[in-house]
Amino acid sequence: MAKTGAFDSDPPVMAKATELKRELQKLVRTIVDVDDYPVEAIDQARETLHALKELRMRKRSLSLELREAMTCPEEFKCPLSKELMRDPVILSTGQTYDRPFIQKWLKAGNRTCPLTQQVLSHTLLIPNHLVREMIFQWCKIQGLELPDSVNYVNGEGLTEADRDHFLSLLQKMSSVLPEQKEAARELRLLTKRMPSFRALFSESVDAIPQLLRPLSESKSGSAVHPELQEDVITTLLNLSIHDNNKKLVAETPVVIPLLVETLRSGTIEARTNAAAALFTLSALDSNKALIGKSGALRPLTDLLEEGHPLAMKDAASAIFNLCILHENKARAVRDGAVKVIVEKIIIGAHVDELLAILAMLSSHQHAVEEIGELGGVPCLLQIIRESTCERSKENCIAILHTICFNDRNMWKVIREEESVYETVSKLARDGTSRAKRKANGILERLNKGINLTHTA
Repeated sequence: MAKTGAFDSDPPVMAKATELKRELQKLVRTIVDVDDYPVEAIDQARETLHALKELRMRKRSLSLELREAMTCPEEFKCPLSKELMRDPVILSTGQTYDRPFIQKWLKAGNRTCPLTQQVLSHTLLIPNHLVREMIFQWCKIQGLELPDSVNYVNGEGLTEADRDHFLSLLQKMSSVLPEQKEAARELRLLTKRMPSFRALFSESVDAIPQLLRPLSESKSGSAVHPELQEDVITTLLNLSIHDNNKKLVAETPVVIPLLVETLRSGTIEARTNAAAALFTLSALDSNKALIGKSGALRPLTDLLEEGHPLAMKDAASAIFNLCILHENKARAVRDGAVKVIVEKIIIGAHVDELLAILAMLSSHQHAVEEIGELGGVPCLLQIIRESTCERSKENCIAILHTICFNDRNMWKVIREEESVYETVSKLARDGTSRAKRKANGILERLNKGINLTHTA
């Protein structure tokens, strides 16, 4: 008991708690006494309360750690941490582990039991109430305080009550429409505000299919309630932001087809967030291949062509990321991306982002031909003359360099530009090092072409 008391009176901890309480008092006074109080005060009060809760839980946890130095039975220790288990759970192989440590094992990509090395049939973690009760009784005899399962906070700040609430929300996704809408809206908000809720989806192979059930069981996107579709797709976007979820989300069979279907038939918000989800998922090369093969580039290009201000940036970002993979460049060119991009650049829409995509696609022969046919060369030269963005100038001259070496028909246009504005020559003198290299390459090519003509 002495150690626990010593900790409770630990000056730094008490000082921190006192500081948090004072801050909370100020915020509450502001909210109660000031009629036109700032909305941010509520968020700050919530964060302060959360910090107080975490401090309290850490104190209770440390109290246990200080006093459990006494030898506890081996069967009460987690095989991974070698420490007394706080929240024992059963893996599909029947082995028991402390929840935060087996979660860490699973989130690292392992799909085997650490003790038996058996491949797991599923990753659902089942509370081991018998072992927990035995540990509770042992702690009671030893005079130790073990946190209740409802109040036990794991390494990510979630309680058992949070986890039970999460599972109940997933169950509602298979219920009637009003309950589906309510659950989808709450899951969207929870996964936006709390990264720990995003991680919960990796605990069970059924969690993502349960989330998507209202969409996957619908025969067509038009039959889905618009708000429900928006909330589900946005939740999927929130999940894909979590690095440990990217592979799991993309490789869940129903996910990418549903995102592609949403791109074709969803509301503008749902389509925008579907594009954003494909962008975040495409951070992994293996996901780039999956998404490219799914036919996503065509509806992404259509979304870009429509030009909705909310959607263009996300669609462009997704196309750019996907086209880093060589085989997706051919798919993008085949699906009409070059025409759409050149037309958007000509009218001045999202020029910087679209030039980066066009520079990437210009390594494809058909893309080079299309750029020339669509009048892209004069536009690129004009951007070099007028833009103040060095990155855009670099991309323009890189595209022109590729065109110059693959399409002799464009030499005349570039020469005429040089005779009037000396656009390429100026960039060769004043541009970035990359731009200078490309500009000098074009000038050498043009001069060599003139000399060959004179010799002939």
